[in-house]
Amino acid sequence: MKSLYFYDLETSGFNARSDRIMQFGGQRTDMELKPIGEPHNYLIKLSDDLLPSPDAILVTGITPQKVKAEGLTELEFLKIFHKEISVPDTIFVGFNSIRFDDEFMRFLNWRNFFDAYEWQWKDGRGRWDLLDLVRMTRALRPEGIKWPVDVDGKAVNRLEMLASLNKLEHSSAHDALSDVQASIALAKLLKTKQPKLFDWLLQMRDKKRVSALVNAGEPFIYVSGKYQAEYEKTTIAIKIGDHPKKQGALVYDLRYDPAEYLSLSPDKLVKLWQYDKDREGPGLPVKTLLFNRCPAIAPLAVLDDGSKERLKLNMDQIEKNRQKLVSGKEKLLQALLRALEIMDKKQQTKIMENTEFSEDQLYDRFVPDNDKKIAQEQITTGPEHIANIANKLSDERLKNLILPYLARNFYKKLDSSQTEAWEDYRTKKLVSAKLNPALYFKRLEELFVIYSKDKEKKYILEELKLYAESIMPEQMIS
Repeated sequence: MKSLYFYDLETSGFNARSDRIMQFGGQRTDMELKPIGEPHNYLIKLSDDLLPSPDAILVTGITPQKVKAEGLTELEFLKIFHKEISVPDTIFVGFNSIRFDDEFMRFLNWRNFFDAYEWQWKDGRGRWDLLDLVRMTRALRPEGIKWPVDVDGKAVNRLEMLASLNKLEHSSAHDALSDVQASIALAKLLKTKQPKLFDWLLQMRDKKRVSALVNAGEPFIYVSGKYQAEYEKTTIAIKIGDHPKKQGALVYDLRYDPAEYLSLSPDKLVKLWQYDKDREGPGLPVKTLLFNRCPAIAPLAVLDDGSKERLKLNMDQIEKNRQKLVSGKEKLLQALLRALEIMDKKQQTKIMENTEFSEDQLYDRFVPDNDKKIAQEQITTGPEHIANIANKLSDERLKNLILPYLARNFYKKLDSSQTEAWEDYRTKKLVSAKLNPALYFKRLEELFVIYSKDKEKKYILEELKLYAESIMPEQMIS
């Protein structure tokens, strides 16, 4: 029987490759959002080859000392996760989870020899993200819900603000289990006030449904964080062509006249396509829509007069833009595909420069089936056996994962040569993470000044300083 599993993470920073999960909170519900069983709430130990971001820890309040004293190892947590949580027919739900929490979970599984993806799709499993449901509800069917704005009057969709404004249960922001409770309460509100839209996007988790709508060749409603806030993150888009490497499509934002883009060279398209925080205007109105990332899309029929006015949609102009695009689409598509090649090459170079360690290299390529089988068989047999599988593996990344896996989960069982190798590894890792110890401690001192009158935050900063001093190799702090 299908069930929803709402979950949230608190982490040591914001990079899923290099930072770590410190708290996992979750609650299963039925499809009507009624709780099933007791909630899960776990702290997870940090390994001593990384330093948590002071700014992140000040938000969560979870210190390295606390997780060391009360937390599980990553492997201990994952065994519980795969036995009790990631059961068949589970739909994992979070708030901004597809872009954040899911990524941390993938890398967690990867560096501990579990399959990074199967927990999200195999045996009837799936995933969904409440944030895009919130955005689409606000854009198309806002009635019955109070919507927060920032001090400048701009629309914001932060969980804690939505919970507070609508008087939803949320005892403590940035506590994983509290955020889970708030997410469930928010989901109930959305389902109650706008049941049709709720059910529609829940069905659109299915990549086949997404593909069918996008590939129909007609304009459609598309809500994405990449679109402008002044339009409620919403536009009317249309497919230009298939993505050359991924299950997805290149789509055009029909708010914009395509005439100026139809004759641009690939190099000029790249400059417009790449993110530039200083750029004025929207940049290139082309986006990659991935079918397996639960995009918030809907047919134009959902638009009513109120939505058109609220979203500032000029339907006559959009139709003119569509006609212009159709006439020059093939030429634009070829230029876009070449631009993608240029950007992919730059991105791969950047990734290689910043993923020196195998634990960061999940997305380099898929693991060979035989290697996957060997790793999953050995993971259940204990450290004595996994240390001996290197010669059976063909994927060098997996071979390189063995030492950090053993050190993080079975440190007391390392022999002297392994202990020495781990010390070399973590020293190299701390240095290679572009961690300048002087800058790290400088940041702590800056925060001490900022929060000089806040006893709670001063205590956290003191704990972070002590932790940093305890794990950094002597030569890095002398």
